[in-house]
Amino acid sequence: PLYIVSPEKKSTVTELKDLLKGVDELYLATDGDREGEAIAWHLLETLKPKVPVRRMVFHEITEPAIRAAAENPRDLDIALVDAQETRRILDRLYGYEVSPVLWKKVAPKLSAGRVQSVATRIIVQRERERMAFRSAGYWDVTAELDASVSDPQATPPKFTAKLNTVDGRRVATGRDFDSLGQVRKPDEVLVLDEASAGALASGLRGAQLAVSSVEQKPYTRKPYAPFMTSTLQQEAARKLRFSSERTMSIAQRLYENGYITYMRTDSTTLSDSAINAARNQARQLYGDEYVHPSPRQYTRKVKNAQEAHEAIRPAGDVFQTPGQLHAQLDTDEFRLYELIWQRTVASQMADARGTTLSLRIAGTARGGEQVVFNASGRTITFPGFLKAYVESIDELAGGESDDAESRLPNLTQGQRVDAADLTADGHQTSPPARYTEASLIKALEELGIGRPSTYSSIIKTIQDRGYVQKKGSALVPSWVAFAVVGLLEQHFGRLVDYDFTAAMEDELDEIANGQEQRTNWLSNFYFGGEHGVEGSIARSGGLKHLVGGNLEGIDAREVNSIKLFDDDEGRAIVVRVGRNGPYLERMIADPDNPGELKPQRANLKDDLTPDELTLELAEKAFATPQEGRVLGVDPATGHEIVAKDGRFGPYVTEILPEPPEDPDAGTTAKKGKKPTGPKPRTGSLLRTMDLETVTLDDALKLLSLPRVVGVDPSNNEEITAQNGRYGPYLKRGTDSRSLATEEQMFTITLDEALKIYAEPKRRGRQAAAAPPLRELGTDPASGKPMVIKDGRFGPYVTDGETNASLRKGDDVASITDERASELLADRRARGPVKKAAKKAPGKKAAAKKTAAKKAPAKKAAAKKA
Repeated sequence: PLYIVSPEKKSTVTELKDLLKGVDELYLATDGDREGEAIAWHLLETLKPKVPVRRMVFHEITEPAIRAAAENPRDLDIALVDAQETRRILDRLYGYEVSPVLWKKVAPKLSAGRVQSVATRIIVQRERERMAFRSAGYWDVTAELDASVSDPQATPPKFTAKLNTVDGRRVATGRDFDSLGQVRKPDEVLVLDEASAGALASGLRGAQLAVSSVEQKPYTRKPYAPFMTSTLQQEAARKLRFSSERTMSIAQRLYENGYITYMRTDSTTLSDSAINAARNQARQLYGDEYVHPSPRQYTRKVKNAQEAHEAIRPAGDVFQTPGQLHAQLDTDEFRLYELIWQRTVASQMADARGTTLSLRIAGTARGGEQVVFNASGRTITFPGFLKAYVESIDELAGGESDDAESRLPNLTQGQRVDAADLTADGHQTSPPARYTEASLIKALEELGIGRPSTYSSIIKTIQDRGYVQKKGSALVPSWVAFAVVGLLEQHFGRLVDYDFTAAMEDELDEIANGQEQRTNWLSNFYFGGEHGVEGSIARSGGLKHLVGGNLEGIDAREVNSIKLFDDDEGRAIVVRVGRNGPYLERMIADPDNPGELKPQRANLKDDLTPDELTLELAEKAFATPQEGRVLGVDPATGHEIVAKDGRFGPYVTEILPEPPEDPDAGTTAKKGKKPTGPKPRTGSLLRTMDLETVTLDDALKLLSLPRVVGVDPSNNEEITAQNGRYGPYLKRGTDSRSLATEEQMFTITLDEALKIYAEPKRRGRQAAAAPPLRELGTDPASGKPMVIKDGRFGPYVTDGETNASLRKGDDVASITDERASELLADRRARGPVKKAAKKAPGKKAAAKKTAAKKAPAKKAAAKKA
């Protein structure tokens, strides 16, 4: 490839070259991964130093680490540079070849990527599972049992137990049903309904129950390994509600300021000095008995030995406690440092120990049924590492925390217990949980797809492209994602195959390890060859052949039609992905042409997730007249006024008469080009209006907008009152001012408008005190209350100091406190908006990648083409 220096960076390069003139040696101290090695090589190629070059690598920015790196430099690792460049070229080849297919067959401005397309497929596949899922109902019986009737000293005296068997048959739980709501092994389980569960609960009241078995086992829990990039992102998402992007941004700051080691790693190994530091700190803070008898070392297979950094840990040979750094770190930095410190120290601590106790309680119901209840408990007798750190659980997937305790009384076999209360409870099976950022990273890691440094950017990319949006913490795919994934699966299956993508990662790691030559590999991948496993892209003729050979066979209508279900008459209902957004469609009989079919279409609301779209909602959409509800006729124009429900919500509009046909139009108009004419007036319904009850008078008021309030005598500019997508406002030239209420659009006078414009334009914390759209809880970072307000560019969340716009998929009515605080934290992490730098004129300096002479001893080896 040909590399050029950006014009705006030429001055920096000149400055570096001037500095080089006065030195005896050049030390390149970029990061020690692929990207860092590539940056070092680019510096070498651009600066062309005449002095010896040393490549120094350190994984923490502390004085001892930097001194050690300076005293032990190494040569530039060309294999790592090759690996970075190969991935960069590969991703461009993939994007440049496949993305245009999406533009032609789905929609403009879409993109495909080696990892992003697979990540999107994972999320779409989970949504398909949710859409196919059929819930099943089942009931169980819970008993509150009293042990004090036979042992007044029992502690605790009461405990709960679940009905386990009836006449020897196990009572069904949610795990006994498949995704279609059917019992997997109907002969082995008993499915209780409301009546049978209620009858059992009634029949057991006052029955004699006794302990039939007691099983006690020791409980041991070992600490978790120190963080690597993926586990840090997962745990920060679960425990701190940080997005992966936010986590990496904060970790970068902590690393750059010398508080933690390098944050992009897939290693869980700690150096000897770090192990000693963790053990010493655990001993000082918790005592000798809380430190494991011998140093713990956590090893895992690292994909690339050259990039095998340490685990993410506090920097230095003596760790600073979070309390020591409280005054030096901002809130987010402190919380993430504390998490890393806790996990690192806990990794060298003793196991948590305790006891698990299982009780079986048997009895006979009044109807003669033999029943057995189960109760399980856990007590922790020695917390060990739990003193320092408790792993969190994924709220969408369920589970129990490591430090959770449930105590049972110390009972013996045959001991009597009474049923203090019995309740029958109904349950519904749940579809598989949607992926969160944390669980998606875990899935990608388990599949071997992507690398630690890519997860954050991949998740951001699939959201920026509109393939995925967040609903709370869950990742929800768009209908466009369904169409794109369907196209790739059907016509380019290998590009989104999990195993082939993982195998490609391994092949790219072979380049980093020096076991594969980059140009040969890229040539085979693009043009085809004998490289790779059977069925790989290379052996299938290469990417160029794969894309070119399949393009003509792709039916755009087919890939943009997502089959949902059949209606009651057996007609297929599909979601069609159109240029202006998705909509519903089915074929119905055409009354004007007997025997023929015509498409029936219906709007699809943007805020409706794919798995929420049921046959009932589809029928309701089809039943809504596309021509709208006629409200009456505008007396001023004679045009019919209708109320409609559109993709972005309800609105009113006027029906314009068909323009007279121009006899010359056929010879001059371009084929397929509609003649231009006046556009109908439209107006979105106000928040206080409803589609079913809006009147003609309401509609005429909306269509009167923008309303001319008057002319500003100071500059002769017209002032209008308008209704924007996010609320009412005044407009004078390019100067807009928010209005406090919607009613002001119709009632505000010129004098009142001039008073508003006479005040200084207030922004941010000085914004006009319009009532908030919604009040939320307290932001955990700032400790201040959060509210949703209407701004010039749409709704935003604020804590009075930081403002963050709501994103696509964030709904004012349903946004959670956690999501709001996440948006604020992301905005803080990005820092203030910087003005774009002006580009300096001048020619582009080209630095072609060519072979260079062999460097002298201890000088970095130059990159070979």
